[in-house]
Amino acid sequence: MSQPTVAGASVAVSALGFAWADGTTVFEDLSLTVGRGRTGLVGTNGSGKSTLLRLLARELRPASGSVTVGGRLAYLPQNITLDTGLRVDQALGIADTRAALAAIESGDVSEEHFEAVGDDWDVEERALATLGGLGLDGIDLDRTVGEISGGEATLLRLAALLLERPDVLLLDEPTNNLDLFARKRLYDAVDSWRTGTLIVVSHDVDLLERVDRIAELRTGSVTWYGGGWSDYQEALAVQQEAAERALRAADADMKRQKRELEETQVKLARRQKQNRRVQAQGGIPKIAAGNLKRWSQESSAKLKGVHEDRMQEARERREEAAEAVRSDAEIKVELPETAVPSGREVLKAEGLTPVHGALANADLWVRGPERIALVGRNGAGKTTLLRTLLGELEPREGSARVFVPARFLPQRLDVLDDALTVAENVERLAPGVEDQRIRAQLARFLFRGARAAQVAGTLSGGERFRAALAALLLASPAPQLLMLDEPTNNLDVSSVRQLTGALEAYEGALVVASHDLPFLESIGITRWLFVGGELVETTAEGVRALLAGEPAE
Repeated sequence: MSQPTVAGASVAVSALGFAWADGTTVFEDLSLTVGRGRTGLVGTNGSGKSTLLRLLARELRPASGSVTVGGRLAYLPQNITLDTGLRVDQALGIADTRAALAAIESGDVSEEHFEAVGDDWDVEERALATLGGLGLDGIDLDRTVGEISGGEATLLRLAALLLERPDVLLLDEPTNNLDLFARKRLYDAVDSWRTGTLIVVSHDVDLLERVDRIAELRTGSVTWYGGGWSDYQEALAVQQEAAERALRAADADMKRQKRELEETQVKLARRQKQNRRVQAQGGIPKIAAGNLKRWSQESSAKLKGVHEDRMQEARERREEAAEAVRSDAEIKVELPETAVPSGREVLKAEGLTPVHGALANADLWVRGPERIALVGRNGAGKTTLLRTLLGELEPREGSARVFVPARFLPQRLDVLDDALTVAENVERLAPGVEDQRIRAQLARFLFRGARAAQVAGTLSGGERFRAALAALLLASPAPQLLMLDEPTNNLDVSSVRQLTGALEAYEGALVVASHDLPFLESIGITRWLFVGGELVETTAEGVRALLAGEPAE
């Protein structure tokens, strides 16, 4: 699809080249222009989305080409670390202006105070309005960052960027680690973006529905699609249908050219045999026989060459058609050992009060192959609850017992030993299982052949997640209870689809803490629990109602 032409384009890269220090090439001769409006930048893990944003933000220097940004640029990276000792006004970058205003109001008319204020006399009002628009209206400007949650810190950093009134705003996976309420506020901020250029990298489908266009980064180039995520998916489906038709036609053409080449070879062989028989019988003079032989060889070579050229052209057309067909592999695995009979007691917690979070005196029973979603605000204690249920943390009060083999996949994916290969990591959790069986199963997790022998520390983010998931699901004894903590953070949409496919094959009980509602709905959640001061059973619709500020059912 052709690139959109937007007047007053704010970001442009020309003939951009970039490679990491180890020689890995990310971009070669990349050119694109991003105009005003909201652009969603998508692509598989490792395609270079975050690297491109860092190049636009001048955090990285290109090896070749140029980056041009029109106006003021603000950048929100994936991983935000704020000094917990900072006051909120310092984190917002307005502390000096506030101090100057206070000094002027107290009667100090020194020139430096007026220079510090400039034209920004309403900075406090703007700051409070911006915080309020992001759901942070209860945060005092004199509080410290250490007093707010991680999700609030992300929104605080976004508020600081918005106060700069940027012409270009870059957001890299902004919904990671945001609770449902904070996500809703961020969605509202994107919805209200009216001027300038917004570029957002995200796997969050709800967020991507809010953009004006999708830019897909694939194999070092960008393809543009109008509309949000659903429009992109529809356009992609049409493209893939056409690509698959072209591939079928190219396959048929190759078969035809191969058949014609074989028929030509048979004809030439018959002609040569006939010429040899005539010469052996002495039916024609020696000179004429030589001329006939030479003509036969030349015409045969020419005819054969024509068909070989056609065969090569058909092969090239077939390769080109195959490249247009996407082959995003899916995990296909069978895990019958993980099955839990219906009604069997899997987990029991009584009067549970974890050491962190708001939850107190909670009861929870899990029976059979239930699929439970834990949702709630940042800081409610979902991760602490998971670790307490598994026995990794001692509760402040109450008890928790697990009655089946269980495994836990944390956000940090620290179940892998980076010094071991993928296969060795699985073997470590499945002692006694034959190497051949492990490798056969790893192939279903898309680690085939040499990929299974790759050292875990060299894996990309998506590969690391697949390896960690394989290590847990293929462990021995097979886990009949699986707990996942924010599993879709930092995964591209293709990897989320792979995760969903793997969980479809899982037959045990599942407890997932996540803010990703579309993902939770895709894996067949049977019980929705809202984590606050207590565990409140609700529904997917109830969770969405809570997002909208309505009472849950």
